[in-house]
Amino acid sequence: MLKIRCSSIGKIMTNSRSKTETLSKTCKTYLQELAIEEMYGKRKEFSSRYTDKGNAVEDEGIKLCESVLDFGFMYKNEEHFENDYLTGTPDVNTDIILDVKSSWDATTFPFFAEDIPNKDYFYQLQGYMALTGKRKSFLCYCLINTPELMVEDEVRRAHWKEHLIDENEELRSHVEAQHNFDNIPAERRIKTFEVRYDKDVVKAIYDRVKECREYYNTLIN
Repeated sequence: MLKIRCSSIGKIMTNSRSKTETLSKTCKTYLQELAIEEMYGKRKEFSSRYTDKGNAVEDEGIKLCESVLDFGFMYKNEEHFENDYLTGTPDVNTDIILDVKSSWDATTFPFFAEDIPNKDYFYQLQGYMALTGKRKSFLCYCLINTPELMVEDEVRRAHWKEHLIDENEELRSHVEAQHNFDNIPAERRIKTFEVRYDKDVVKAIYDRVKECREYYNTLIN
């Protein structure tokens, strides 16, 4: 029976532009990818320098949250949860649910945002709370120094854009400065958004999963 990963709930909850169909094009495309994986074992792989950085500095992000936020001891959660509709592994699962997102650089960090920049993360946290029974969660954006190897890739990319063969020290210094945030106080390098459990939202998610199953089964059969 089809279950949706919490990180993908946002894809199925997008609204259809058609008045006669419930499932959006984004939702259907995602379900088609799942069907191909189920039938042929071929999974769509996605990676980018942004997601690569997020994965690389996740532990540092959790440590930064622990040092700045008054939430007590934190550790990376390894426990996987699932129910009849959803599956997921929260980043931090203590008395509250914490999901850590590491921004690529200062231009993508939500310094002044009042609301969650990406609605998908709201749905992801609702899913985690539904799975764990917790009723409070926080989405935590962190601004962590980019790993050295990734910075070197950015230096090379910058030189390539400028059609430079020999290294330019000024350009290198500029790129390195863009990926180092030690000059920003730790408390300013975390932006949190509280998300509380909403039973109506969770019910809407479950109802949408049921609709997804009907479409998914037509693909499989």
